[in-house]
Amino acid sequence: MNKLSTYRREWFSNIRGDILSGIVVALALIPEAVGFSVIAGVDPKLGLFASVAIACVTAITGGRPAMISAATAATAVLMAPLVRDHGIEYLFAATILMGVLQIIAGFLKLGRLMRFVSRSVMTGFVNSLAILIFMAQLPQLINVPEVTYLLIGVALLVIYLFPRVTKVVPSPLVAIVVVTVIAVAFNLQVPTVSDLGEMPTSLPVFAWPMVPLTWEALQIIFPYSLALAAVGLLESLLTAQIIDDMTDTTSNKSQECVGQGTGNIVSGLFGGMGGCAMIGQSVINVTSGGRGRLSTFTAGAFLLILLLVLDDVLRIVPVAALVAIMIMVSIGTFSWKSLIELRTNPRTSSVVMLATVFTVLATHDLSKGVLVGVLLSGIFFAGKVAKLFQVRSEVGEDGATRVYHVDGQIFFASTESLLKAFDFDEPVKQVVIDVSGAHLWDISAVGALDNIVLKFRRRGVAVTVRGVNEASAGMIDRFALHDKEHASLTASAGH
Repeated sequence: MNKLSTYRREWFSNIRGDILSGIVVALALIPEAVGFSVIAGVDPKLGLFASVAIACVTAITGGRPAMISAATAATAVLMAPLVRDHGIEYLFAATILMGVLQIIAGFLKLGRLMRFVSRSVMTGFVNSLAILIFMAQLPQLINVPEVTYLLIGVALLVIYLFPRVTKVVPSPLVAIVVVTVIAVAFNLQVPTVSDLGEMPTSLPVFAWPMVPLTWEALQIIFPYSLALAAVGLLESLLTAQIIDDMTDTTSNKSQECVGQGTGNIVSGLFGGMGGCAMIGQSVINVTSGGRGRLSTFTAGAFLLILLLVLDDVLRIVPVAALVAIMIMVSIGTFSWKSLIELRTNPRTSSVVMLATVFTVLATHDLSKGVLVGVLLSGIFFAGKVAKLFQVRSEVGEDGATRVYHVDGQIFFASTESLLKAFDFDEPVKQVVIDVSGAHLWDISAVGALDNIVLKFRRRGVAVTVRGVNEASAGMIDRFALHDKEHASLTASAGH
């Protein structure tokens, strides 16, 4: 009953705000969907139908209310080779399989992997995306009538100043209306939505992809589907985390995986391309007042209405109004605070953030940037932990025994330093290695301990390892190579 009340609240607690913000997002989806269709090498209607299907379905099945999912550049880039080499029907099949893989990921709770993405990577992801959003508007700012810049300026003024008058109506929606009225009233010759590409004139039709159900066909589409699923989930989960932070709420990441998969399956069955969450449109939705699932559903449903019923009105909307909205999104998305924090944050954190940004800008691939950031974060973290250990030694009362006390975390990154801490040439008869204050994490640590014991033994020195904790003892029992009798291992931590 509690889940039902929560679901009802996510739909109907903010009806006016969700509907109005959804309308704004629907308009902002059009240039993106058309542009991404071009990137994928398909007809614009595939991107538009995909945006309708994915937005409406994820509104119902997703795990992050108010997040907008549709056709995206991150997935479109991966589709182009498949369309070029095998045709559009294989794209539909790959999109369906992409959805199936994402649903499986949801059931396997892979959304929990988000906890391994550091704040520095998140900041780099956001900043690089803001820059990409702005760069995507540049074609609409080059070789256009000079009055276009005036319209963009007017739209930006409305977007930033209208909220001082009232916040009842989202300012981006008012900006679209104002700029459209000005363009029509003065008969301004500026690019409009109709110049972006041919709009669909009929509803999409349910159809199973005309691809043979053979092993050969699966071998063709599976690599693409796997890459699409991974990139789509990565961008969706990162966007969900950002919306969590913006709205100070939580989301179900595993459910979002299922929602994305369901949306892509429906998109593929209705002749659409694959997609994922869109941070730009999600930010527009939230800043325009959207908070619930209704805003996402309204964005998809109103986009369909625009395409099929209000197409004559849609065609006359100046592209300048939509460009202004996306510029607003890029400015609002960029973490300007992070530029100041470059001087105050730890150097490694700044390096991770900058590496994420530069990788994304160099490859135009958000997933590669995040991957580089996560890898660097892991390397820097391992380096820090590797330093959190020390080896102290003392000579025993008999003068012929050296006792080494090892404290800290022993794993692949700290084994070299561990080996250097022992004096293998000291003329002693016995060595005691006390690891009661240490933990051996992996086979590299066990191998280092093996190496130390065997080096001393080859010099005729008896070795005793004591204080091994239970977890480390299990690793040693399974993977250690040195003779247990000579090593005299004991698992009691106090000895």
